[in-house]
Amino acid sequence: MKIEKIEVFVIGPEDIHYTWSEDIPEVYQSNTLIRIFTDENIIGEAAVWNATYFEYDKYTAESLKNLLPILIGKDPLNIEKILYEIRPRVFPQPPGAQALIDNALWDIKGKKNNLPIYKLLGGKRDKIQSYASTVMYDTIDEYLKVIEEMKNQGFKAVKFHTYCVPKKDLELAKAAREAFPSMSFMLDAENNYDLESSINVAKELEKLEYTWFEAPLPDYDFKGYKKITDSVGIKIIPSGNWVVDLERFSEAIENKIWSATRTDMAMIGGITNGKKAMDLSAAGGLDCEIMSWGYTLVSVANLHLMLSSNNCSYYEQPLPYETFEFGMKDVLRTGRDGYMYAPTKPGLGMEVNWEQMKTKIIYSFLCDTNKKIGNVHA
Repeated sequence: MKIEKIEVFVIGPEDIHYTWSEDIPEVYQSNTLIRIFTDENIIGEAAVWNATYFEYDKYTAESLKNLLPILIGKDPLNIEKILYEIRPRVFPQPPGAQALIDNALWDIKGKKNNLPIYKLLGGKRDKIQSYASTVMYDTIDEYLKVIEEMKNQGFKAVKFHTYCVPKKDLELAKAAREAFPSMSFMLDAENNYDLESSINVAKELEKLEYTWFEAPLPDYDFKGYKKITDSVGIKIIPSGNWVVDLERFSEAIENKIWSATRTDMAMIGGITNGKKAMDLSAAGGLDCEIMSWGYTLVSVANLHLMLSSNNCSYYEQPLPYETFEFGMKDVLRTGRDGYMYAPTKPGLGMEVNWEQMKTKIIYSFLCDTNKKIGNVHA
């Protein structure tokens, strides 16, 4: 099998924009997609999500222009060999660029073998409990209304993207616990606290029996995280957005910087590295709480990682649903029993509605069989 052609699209489908913190502007959530065509008529498709201020992200797509010609003529089933050839050399590259290629190659491999990717990776289970992951709402009453809606839909856990202001966040945390004593809750501070506030809030959340406290500090502040983790019993995890190489990831595990690790296949460079991160975490006796925020092809790649191992507790169901389902014939929705179930189709297992997807193209290009970059023809 050989790669013949590759197409790249940046999709900007949002009519309404959201944020996850009081100090962050409303963001533009771009959906960057890749299609890898082979001489056996198997097409590998994948996507990465990014959030930027003021306009949609084109940087990830642009960075692919230097990588795609390397793929033409290669065997897509030799994933590790291809990843070695496109590795960063003199200058860094966005991990999302490698992730797009890697995940599309896994999609091809799954389709070639007529198996979902999670089974190719070891297939430990076929379902995982979900939590609903909110955007930031203006008032506590709005949060409580969303919790009630999610509970009625079958969710037993909700994670709050909050104001990222300690006093206001604790007011929300206490109100939620008082109103819903049996629900599981997590709080995400989006790397915005100082060390003293982080420890104080962590202690209060522990009293409220929250499941975990996420991203009080930037992920790379290993000294700060170590102090928080050693000071409290609640699970302390990073955002998963900042430690993007396996060496630093391993360092954090060895030094017990966090109570559990967290990553995302787009941030760590794809399914291949994501699986390695999960295995490293397991070897260190830690859970790896994979995030799955983003559009459907992004979320499903992370779902396959989760199902390939036993050391991830939850699937993250981003809200609102419709934002992330644009351009898809297949979608990911948590069941009434509170679980997300494995895709049954081969590869990533999600079919794209390309007719709809192409109505929201922000930017596109292709790399043809002659290794030339050109325009995508409708």
